[in-house]
Amino acid sequence: MTPRITQILESARSAGWVLEPSAKEILADRKLAVPRSVLTDSKETATRFLADCGGPLVLKAVSPLIVHKTEHQAVVTHVQDPDTLASEMARLLSLKGCDQVLVEEMISGIEVLVGAKNDLQFGPVVVLGLGGTSVEIYNDTAIRLAPVTEADVTSMVKALKAGPILEGFRGKPGVNMAALTRTLVDFSHLVMDLEPFFESIDLNPVMCDSDRCVVADARIILLPER
Repeated sequence: MTPRITQILESARSAGWVLEPSAKEILADRKLAVPRSVLTDSKETATRFLADCGGPLVLKAVSPLIVHKTEHQAVVTHVQDPDTLASEMARLLSLKGCDQVLVEEMISGIEVLVGAKNDLQFGPVVVLGLGGTSVEIYNDTAIRLAPVTEADVTSMVKALKAGPILEGFRGKPGVNMAALTRTLVDFSHLVMDLEPFFESIDLNPVMCDSDRCVVADARIILLPER
């Protein structure tokens, strides 16, 4: 790991988890795709970013006191005009502990869950399933020991009841399987390097389409300090 990644993890120990912008910095360091973004408290900076991207945007409050953003109305999607951007920026900055907002391009596609757990007996395992709230409703996931191979990813997709959605179903396009495979393999090697630090990692959702897979949300929960 680079000194910067170690610094991020060590500085997050006391909070017990890594803030999303830093979590995505860790992922991007390993060439996992993340949305274009800017971290700011300035509506002017955010407005310039909107003009550059052309919208729509996602706004997320960044606060060490807000782990689950949806429960605190700390995420705003489909932001496309400067007035909405300014008013929602102001609202998010008023939330507890929030002094910056993560402003990101909004990515479309099939929502996929990619995750990891640090099992006390077996070590790190990698999890794959449909993302968003679907994972909680259907309880349909595939698990393999890290690191995973391309063959492992293929078997994980086949093991899912929702596998046909990823592969393409009834004329609907599936995801780019090469991109999904590369994402899972690269993620699993990162997981092995992070083993001394993490308890669980959730990339949910990873937005996948016929071209690419992009990590739209990321949360890294750290092991308790010993």
